[in-house]
Amino acid sequence: MPAGERLPGVPDREERIVLHVDMDCFYASCERRRDPELEGEPLVVGMGYEDGQTVGAVATASYEAREYGVESAQAISAALDRLPRKADEPDNPDAGYYRPVDMDYYQEVASEVKAILYELGDTVREVSVDEAYLDVTDRTAWEVAEGFGRHVKQRIAREVGVPASVGVAPDMSTAKLASDYDKPDGLVVVRPDGVREFLAPIDIADVHGVGPVRARELRDLGVETAGDLADADPYELEAEFGDRGRELHRRARGEDDRPVEPRGDPKSLSRESSFDGPTDDFDAVREQAAALAEAVADRASRKNAFYRTIGVKVVTPPYDVHTRAESLPGPVDDPDLVHEVSQDLLDEFADDAVRKVGVRVSNLDFSERDQASLAGFGGDGSSGDSESEGDTGDDRDWTREDETEGDGQASLGEFE
Repeated sequence: MPAGERLPGVPDREERIVLHVDMDCFYASCERRRDPELEGEPLVVGMGYEDGQTVGAVATASYEAREYGVESAQAISAALDRLPRKADEPDNPDAGYYRPVDMDYYQEVASEVKAILYELGDTVREVSVDEAYLDVTDRTAWEVAEGFGRHVKQRIAREVGVPASVGVAPDMSTAKLASDYDKPDGLVVVRPDGVREFLAPIDIADVHGVGPVRARELRDLGVETAGDLADADPYELEAEFGDRGRELHRRARGEDDRPVEPRGDPKSLSRESSFDGPTDDFDAVREQAAALAEAVADRASRKNAFYRTIGVKVVTPPYDVHTRAESLPGPVDDPDLVHEVSQDLLDEFADDAVRKVGVRVSNLDFSERDQASLAGFGGDGSSGDSESEGDTGDDRDWTREDETEGDGQASLGEFE
């Protein structure tokens, strides 16, 4: 076989080169591109902070704002407590700038970034508005992979004017961890012979596919890091967690053979956020759920997705996961209904302390339809009978890859 030619199928591990490109605080970066005077200032992008508005949440917070305790998906009232608006307190040196979410503008900027990525990658897998994987196996070599990653960053910075962090590795899972490793504006290259060493100290909760509940279960078994997981007995992991245990064991060892492929339509869209600790303030839970419902409905509309099921997720102490859902007569696009149904489903938990709340729409339909609400089915607007999905005890259904932004960003369309 001629030199350099590969057999059909998955490329050899020593040859495969995957990039994970993650735009740093993307919405804040877009606002700074539009208004350069915001550079270096605490900046919050969100909704609900204007006079007369009662519901809202943080979409993303710049790193400067995070130093004040402002986080994505946080209720806007909590953000304002930590970081007052400069517009309200112009003489306060500890005040910051707030900007409303402008998804149309962010999509425009994202399209400029994606154009560069499609030009530079053999194949591209878009994960969200600000995140993508590239397979560049046929575009570069490991000896110059760092230079290629730097070239990607520099082109985005020069031609689009927003920063990006890039991770380079022989598989998708490690590439994502690498892009998160040195934020913001980072570049981390993990060569094939250095994957195990790079992964070993990574906290178990950061391993791709490990949610908060699974991380707690693994810690109970003495597994604190990816290195611990890689050294664990795969048969014991399989006995404890089924096939998922084997899969996580492989991920911790850098054995992720998933090809970088364009993605299909998602099966569900969901957003969730945690409180600082268990809260008995059910009004705060409702406020947060209302913001998440608006976010999920907005993203569904932007994706031209109709949904047949609306659900909520509630995590109560210690870490008990409860999901409830309501089935609809047919596929709808009705933001008011998402709000109404999710609020009704929350009633069951009015007397509980809540750690985390989430809203989801599922059973998605991407076909063209005239009906955009229940009225399209000739009904009276009622939402049908409620059905319980039961307590899953696992976050996997609520942490799909297409719904995560590695930089802790959230928006009207994409709460994380």
